[in-house]
Parts: sequence; structure tokens; C-alpha cells
Amino acid sequence: MTDTPRPASVEPVKCEVCLKEVPASEAKSAEANDYVMHFCGLECYQQWQQQEEDQE
Repeated sequence: MTDTPRPASVEPVKCEVCLKEVPASEAKSAEANDYVMHFCGLECYQQWQQQEEDQE
């Protein structure tokens, strides 16, 4: 019997808006001044973007 290689366990990251945990490989990211923010999807990214615009 041959062992099938399995991927190493992936640490989840939290969406910056809804705090839902998603695998790092599946998260969308937006880079900004020395840190990376992760979003679970386009809706959360757009919500974050709108909040940033409202604060300016």
C-alpha cells in the first residue's frame, strides 16, 4: 500500500470585516504599509473599502 501525500495543515486567517476564519490560501488579501489584511470574499472587501472611504 502506498501512502498518499497529504498537504500540511493550513492555519486559518480571519477576515478583517466579519472575522470569519478562512484558509490562508483561499483568502483575498490587500497589502498596506507593512501588513497584510485578509478578506473572505468580495463583499467583505468592498465593505472594508467603503468604511475606509467614509473615514476620510
